[in-house]
Amino acid sequence: MPHVVTQACCGDASCVYACPVNCIHPTPDEPDFGIAEMLYIDPNTCVDCGACVTACPVGAITASHRLTDGQERFIDINASMYTSTTSGAAGSRIGLTEARFPVDPGRRLPLAPISHPDALAVAGKVSVGIVGSGPSAMYAADDLLRYPQVSVTMYERLDRPFGLARFGVAPDHESTRTVMRLFDDIAGHPRLEIRLNTEIGRDLTLDELRARHTAVIWTGGAPTDRRLQIAGADARGVTSATSFVGWYNDHPDFADLDVDLSSPEAVVIGTGNVALDVARILVRDPDDLAGTSIAARALAALRSSAVRRVTVVGRRGAEHAAFTLPELVGLVDGGIPVTIDADDVPDPSSTTDPTARAKLEVLGEIAARPTPTVPHIRFAFGRAPREIRVVDGRANGVVTDRPDGTCEVLDAGLVLTSIGYRGRPVPGLPFDDAAGVVPHSGGRVIADASTGEAVPGMYVTGWIKRGPSGFIGTNKTDSAETVGSLVDDLESGVLASTGGPRRGILSRLGRS
Repeated sequence: MPHVVTQACCGDASCVYACPVNCIHPTPDEPDFGIAEMLYIDPNTCVDCGACVTACPVGAITASHRLTDGQERFIDINASMYTSTTSGAAGSRIGLTEARFPVDPGRRLPLAPISHPDALAVAGKVSVGIVGSGPSAMYAADDLLRYPQVSVTMYERLDRPFGLARFGVAPDHESTRTVMRLFDDIAGHPRLEIRLNTEIGRDLTLDELRARHTAVIWTGGAPTDRRLQIAGADARGVTSATSFVGWYNDHPDFADLDVDLSSPEAVVIGTGNVALDVARILVRDPDDLAGTSIAARALAALRSSAVRRVTVVGRRGAEHAAFTLPELVGLVDGGIPVTIDADDVPDPSSTTDPTARAKLEVLGEIAARPTPTVPHIRFAFGRAPREIRVVDGRANGVVTDRPDGTCEVLDAGLVLTSIGYRGRPVPGLPFDDAAGVVPHSGGRVIADASTGEAVPGMYVTGWIKRGPSGFIGTNKTDSAETVGSLVDDLESGVLASTGGPRRGILSRLGRS
């Protein structure tokens, strides 16, 4: 039986390189790689060797006959990406009728390229400083440490490493969280040191950091939420989904967050995967969360929660929903009660995008089900938030406008906004305020966009480089590009090896 990629897919492409018959797509060299919602296995080419299972850092790949309840739909999702037409149950269940990766059954595609780094063509040792310890930082370190001349020092503001892999993934997405095992392996490398509780700008200036390393890679991410620009957005009871995620994931910055769960109604504004995460946590049986990594204070609050319905609000129609198909399938087939008004689901044939069509097929299934009587999620598309209704200083509801000119007021004692993220300016580095990123060329920080002049020895990767897009594994190829630029600069003489970090600054910081 062929193997199948399931919901937990992080997209880091380790499986692509492990596969001996190139049956997993898109590969990093294919145009769809940067935008695909997950990777897919061609069942007609798969030889069932299991190499991809071993390579996957999040346990997202399994044999089709070993799928658990709620995963069966992924057989169709994988297969339909490789067929020109679908029929029967597969086509009707997922709505994918156009092949994304057409394959000639008479031949096998060439293997995805694998690069094996040679020793650097430089004299002496190379010291690289990395600011941050999230996925992009860990993947960059992994690439750098393949070169025996390189040592890496990471500087992490918090008391625990791995960034969004630790503090951004929902506690009930346990498979996705297992990527930290890979990061633990990287962190154990003898030429990598992670300095926790160390903030650049507070404990060490950027100039000092650059002076002690051959090169510096900034991986600061996009830590700022996009603000909801409507009346009442500053009321008590309104907070960002990012803050709520940090609260239930035990992020120290959100330990004192005021989360009022005394109202039976909550609203999440936004339709991305994070919106689905927070809505799911609010309605999930707390007993199902008890064995996870959820913060103890959050679990206690959820046990006494009065929330019975969470309305996930999208400004645009359902065909434009930002959540991915795997996340929707995981939600619906994973036992979480969900409802949607039939009028909010367009005919799937109204869109030519195969993934959007598949989402509409699944939403249509939901619309045909009875409205749940237990705590549940309601999707409400085509509602543009106009203002937060405020009573006695607290949020009491969300006033929305519909395309037909009518108004709908959604009751809510808790409002979570999940409308995107943006990068934060880094003191001492150029910043593109419109895009919310540090300007770069191939990961090299650009001081002057008009001339393309680079800041010597400064590099970026992750969301601060490309903007808030992609998944955990997307950072692997993103970081590989940055490390490739750094290596090119070393070997061309743009950067000179330093012989290692200056210990004076290191000792001044102390060990954490």
